[in-house]
Amino acid sequence: MTVPGDAAEPEGARVPATVVVGTQWGDEGKGKLTDLLAKDMHFVVRYQGGHNAGHTIVVGGEHFALKLVPSGVLYPHIVPVIGNGVVVDPAVLVAECEALERCGVDTSRLVISGDAHLIMPYHYEIDRATERYLGRQKLGTTKSGIGPAYADKASRIGLRVQDLLDEKIFRQKLSVALREKNAVLAKVYNRLALDEGEIAERYLGELAPLVAPRIADTVGLLHDALDAGRNVMLEGAQATYLDLDHGTYPFVTSSNPTAGGACVGSGIGPRDITRVVGIAKAYVTRVGAGPFPTEVDGGLADLLVERGHEYGTNTGRRRRPGWLDLVLLRHAVRLSSISEIAVTKLDVLSKLAKLKVCVAYEADGVRLSRVPYHQSVLHRVTPIYEELDGWEEDLSGATELGELPPAARVFLEVVARHAGVPVTFAGVGPGREQFVRLAA
Repeated sequence: MTVPGDAAEPEGARVPATVVVGTQWGDEGKGKLTDLLAKDMHFVVRYQGGHNAGHTIVVGGEHFALKLVPSGVLYPHIVPVIGNGVVVDPAVLVAECEALERCGVDTSRLVISGDAHLIMPYHYEIDRATERYLGRQKLGTTKSGIGPAYADKASRIGLRVQDLLDEKIFRQKLSVALREKNAVLAKVYNRLALDEGEIAERYLGELAPLVAPRIADTVGLLHDALDAGRNVMLEGAQATYLDLDHGTYPFVTSSNPTAGGACVGSGIGPRDITRVVGIAKAYVTRVGAGPFPTEVDGGLADLLVERGHEYGTNTGRRRRPGWLDLVLLRHAVRLSSISEIAVTKLDVLSKLAKLKVCVAYEADGVRLSRVPYHQSVLHRVTPIYEELDGWEEDLSGATELGELPPAARVFLEVVARHAGVPVTFAGVGPGREQFVRLAA
């Protein structure tokens, strides 16, 4: 593939990549910020997750709900890349591209790593059956087959995107995998066996011809781009505390949204990354079960949910809201070597007389300034809050720091002080350009 765009640097001057990471439990507004930063990029790469992580971008009043396609697709100069660390349902991908095309968005530039793994029909069946089997201990997954697909990847029985290009290999791998999956579905979960022929026909006959033109050596493509002085941005799905290793396990996703996962999921090495932008909502939300020290309820919870439209892009589930947790934010900065913070949805806090931010925890009479390593402790901590003045002003029209009310500026200063890195963006509304740029 020819690398598009004018070189940002002379040929051979390798340009470091940028990573965008969620610092909470997801839904921080990564898609919107990625879209904003994409103006200066040539490639935007999705490096992990699947279609369970939707994000919405508002352009000219029109809402684009993206699941698999990277946010940069809305710019004609961007090459959107689905990296090797993503798990892909080709039917979902085809449908999403078709929907974007109907809205006038050109998706012909989209490329997919041949090493990305496929989500298969039996992954959905196992995901749904497992959640039912767990009962009250269920994880609250989106039942999108993500976890089972990653499990097969780790077990080395997964099918990859490149297998769509080789019918013999695809059928061989499918036969091996389905022999085990059908046995589990029938004998453990009392489910009907899936038909191997129907699956093969669907994937090879219907989907492969539509996906094949997009399959590429994305690792080579991205390294060629860096060598040519092009700007590359890596965007993760989900967020820090849904990370398989560093999140609130087991209430996590099945991959690594932290910045380290960007290297593995794209094939770009750590020395090629110098800018890591952490996205933090001005309050916190999470979906499903799991510990949440600063969670609020009652009228305040309803207000945050309604003002912030805190319902899942994919599932429609109501999100659990809470005050901003700076203990979690500090830890997220350390985990991903975050170099700057973008605070989103600052406007949602307008007209609250007093605001709270959690600066530490208390457990068993001990003050904790870090996230406890033992999750049983995290479940029972009491947040220690710092109270701040709120503001009455509507922030939606602000374009410069000086146009924010003093109390809002103080709020951002507190976030930066506790995070240990500067706040460089503040979101003041849902629109594409509703961000205030702050000095780094």
